[in-house]
Amino acid sequence: MTSVPPRSTAVSAPRRVAAATLIGTTLEWYDFMLYGTASALIFGKQFFPSLSPAAGTLAAFSTFAVGFGARPIGGLLFGHFGDRFGRRTTLVVSLIVMGVSSTLIGVLPTYASIGFWAPVLLVVLRLVQGVGLGGEGAGATVLSIEHAPPGRLNRYASFPQMGTPAGLILANAMFLGVSALLPDAAFQSWGWRIPFLFSVILVAVGLVVRLRVTESEEYAGLVRRGEVSAFPLRDALRVGAPRLALILCAAVATSAVVYIFMVFTLTYGAKELGFSRDFLLSGVIVAAIVWCATMPLWGALGDRIGTARVFLAGTAALLAWCAVYFPLLNTGNRVVVFLALLGMGVVLPISHSVGGIIIAELFPPAVRYSGTSLIVQISVILGGGLAPLIATALWSMGSGSGSAGSGSAPVAWYIVAVCAISLISTFALFWVLPRRAGRTGRRIEATEPVPVR
Repeated sequence: MTSVPPRSTAVSAPRRVAAATLIGTTLEWYDFMLYGTASALIFGKQFFPSLSPAAGTLAAFSTFAVGFGARPIGGLLFGHFGDRFGRRTTLVVSLIVMGVSSTLIGVLPTYASIGFWAPVLLVVLRLVQGVGLGGEGAGATVLSIEHAPPGRLNRYASFPQMGTPAGLILANAMFLGVSALLPDAAFQSWGWRIPFLFSVILVAVGLVVRLRVTESEEYAGLVRRGEVSAFPLRDALRVGAPRLALILCAAVATSAVVYIFMVFTLTYGAKELGFSRDFLLSGVIVAAIVWCATMPLWGALGDRIGTARVFLAGTAALLAWCAVYFPLLNTGNRVVVFLALLGMGVVLPISHSVGGIIIAELFPPAVRYSGTSLIVQISVILGGGLAPLIATALWSMGSGSGSAGSGSAPVAWYIVAVCAISLISTFALFWVLPRRAGRTGRRIEATEPVPVR
């Protein structure tokens, strides 16, 4: 039986909820990004030593992609329980699942110790990671916007989105710090485990914060009125296939570019261009700081001029920067490469800051967690999960000439094409489909056309 959440007198202040969603998603993404960084720098040698360096990297990225296959399962599972029994408890469970799996990766024996079972167990833990993260991002966004004051939906919805660059900063800083303190042989052998084991402390902090958050009055009202959906995913699909397909395609670009930037760049820059691991990690960290710091500004702009307009402009900016990103990297000039990385930190937050609310507001409150999770997780698979794998395969196919940067052209075309698809889909969703204007902050019901805001 569904229990009634606290009434409005007990509802957490919006700022406390925003902070809780930021801290929680930061910790979740810290764990997830550790795996991505380790896939680029460590796992090929430790878990696939019998393969060539290129094949080992491809295999490591394959295990990275496996986690994305589990994310829809986590999204559907946690989305269902989030709509049926409440957002807060569901988000606490997702945090625990993610933290336990990441900690166990930190103590996992390598191929040298247990042979075949090492990569098998790595894949299993990666699947559990994916399930945990599948319930995180959408739920945090939903909880944040349901506590947001009127007229500030975008600003508050940007806080859980900030967890992505914040987690990236924390994960890469840990890798950079540990690798700086240890000799390279020690880092490759056992030092890489330290950041994973640090997850225990981070998850404990996250739980303390999240347990202080209460449900939103909006969800509490659903329970009191008896309007909780028995089958939220089924009801979420009533939004309609055209809008679901378009919002899915619109969300793909940000996800793909994020993972090309955070994961593939590390491998490409080190193996193709000869840059040191520390230089690349430092550049990504600085870019992520800019990315994280500017997201509330873009969220505030979304509240002023409209969510859809900011998202469209951000997608166009991604397309333009992706067209020059690899040519800038291929110059081999450290200053130019650093500026290329920094540029990603400038353009990524535009669409990313409002991406969560663009999806969440397509669904009515009773099915918002399930519907948002479905779209987010599928878009992450199509964009983010496969992006490093596809990019690595294209790079390997295109690097036959042997000259530095020769394999980047197919990768650049691939990511530009993804951005173009998202740009066209965004325009079609908000300006081509039948629509009517809506006030800023107005909830969008599933039976209504999508307004331009």
